[in-house]
Amino acid sequence: MALGRKSDVVADDSNNITLDEKREPHRDPAFETGVYGYDVEKTQERGRKMSRLGGPSAIGITDTDDDSVVSVGKQMEMEASNAIKYRTCSWQKTAALLFSEYICLAIMSFPYSYSILGLVPGLIVTVAVAGLVLYTSLIVWEFCLRHPEVRDVCDLGQMLYYGWRWVWYGTAIMFLLNNTFIQGLHVLTGAKYLNTMTNHSVCTIGFSAIMAVISWVCSLPRTFDTLSKLATLSAFFTFISVLLAAIFAGIESHPKGYNTGGPKGILVGEPKVYTTSPSGTPFIDGMNAFLNISYTFIGQITLPSFIAEMKEPKDFPKALWAVTIAEIILFSLVGAVVYVYTGTQYNTSPAFGSLGNELYLKVSFSFMIPTLIFLGVLYASVSARFLFFRIFEGTRHKGNHTVVGWASWAGILAITWVVAFIVAEVIPFFSDLLSLMSSLFDSFFGFIFWGTAYMRMRRADYGPGWISKRGIRGVAGFSFNVFIILVGCYMLTAGTYATVQNIINSYKANAVGTAFSCATNGL
Repeated sequence: MALGRKSDVVADDSNNITLDEKREPHRDPAFETGVYGYDVEKTQERGRKMSRLGGPSAIGITDTDDDSVVSVGKQMEMEASNAIKYRTCSWQKTAALLFSEYICLAIMSFPYSYSILGLVPGLIVTVAVAGLVLYTSLIVWEFCLRHPEVRDVCDLGQMLYYGWRWVWYGTAIMFLLNNTFIQGLHVLTGAKYLNTMTNHSVCTIGFSAIMAVISWVCSLPRTFDTLSKLATLSAFFTFISVLLAAIFAGIESHPKGYNTGGPKGILVGEPKVYTTSPSGTPFIDGMNAFLNISYTFIGQITLPSFIAEMKEPKDFPKALWAVTIAEIILFSLVGAVVYVYTGTQYNTSPAFGSLGNELYLKVSFSFMIPTLIFLGVLYASVSARFLFFRIFEGTRHKGNHTVVGWASWAGILAITWVVAFIVAEVIPFFSDLLSLMSSLFDSFFGFIFWGTAYMRMRRADYGPGWISKRGIRGVAGFSFNVFIILVGCYMLTAGTYATVQNIINSYKANAVGTAFSCATNGL
């Protein structure tokens, strides 16, 4: 399997045209013929050019390195006779996958973040992060349109950084770790749910193992088309869950722990709501609150994988805009309402634990069951197909029902869930785990990669000196994307420091359980 650069030959449906012959005006013949499903003439009306970063396939997607597979149409034609077809998702099904990825349990960390940042700054950060993620997601989409052979963010990362092989391996490690951490988070929260519902009837390690096994079984479907049906149910029940939590927070007389003093004596008086950040808020707390919000929005790591299974990749923005608008409305409303009624001193993360009425807590938390399972399943599937495709590319096991294919698929999934179980037991806390994932991985997959992608694409379109050639648009675009890269670098450095220090402080204060502990983690 070729992972380096390939021949500078572009294939269309009729003939082979060298890039040198088409270097001016930087346009790919495949786009001219509509092979990629992208309407070049419409982009030309907006003054946009579309060029590939290198040859027709900077990374190979088959052992034969056949350039014809670059076309989306060719890819669909090649798998037409297979029992398992991958490019089958409509934009509606992709939207369902996005909704299930973003409309998740992490929403219930927003009240905590608002209690640290203050309500108004928290809402501003929510909208700002949503806008940045929308912008960078459109960059991901544009890149994937230019390079339909890209199967996941690892292929994309290698192409971004000039075909260097070590970048592919580095991205692959981060990619798998990120996904496994998310799986671990859902094992952890699944155990938290089971402890809450059963009043800790079983050792927490046992509940974590049960959650991992259930999730493994649900991960077995091999296409996103199949998973999209489960995704729709997951997103719907999550919406009901957080809506009920907000309603219950508003109608109950007092939040949990009201006027009890608590271990530190802070659970006294009416809920305190700050419109701006409380004076004396430590940098570490503020950074973790920002990272919690960022984690919930940042999901670009999965987008190349989703786009790679769409029948019409050009329709992806429809799904993206729909989910972004829903995110901003839902996250802001639920976060603000729950925070206002539970206040700074009674707030927990996830915020279900702030509900004083036990019935309200259990009912609203129970509607979260589908997403507790499915979101981990989604990321497990993304990791498994990354490994499975590279092991079985070009063989009948990839696209057909074979014993070897299914056994390997199930085995890869099992390994990811075993590692996720270990992660959940070693890092037994919710909020800091979100922050750790944000600082280590979202810095690259949410910001740094896509600022780089913008610059690489514009240089491919306009050549050296693209900033000055585009005038004020070039300067503005360059400056904004440098800012995006700097945001990612800040998250990676300051964010990681703040998160690690907060974890150390939590252990010193005995605020979290120990690794592989049977003690309850219920709300």
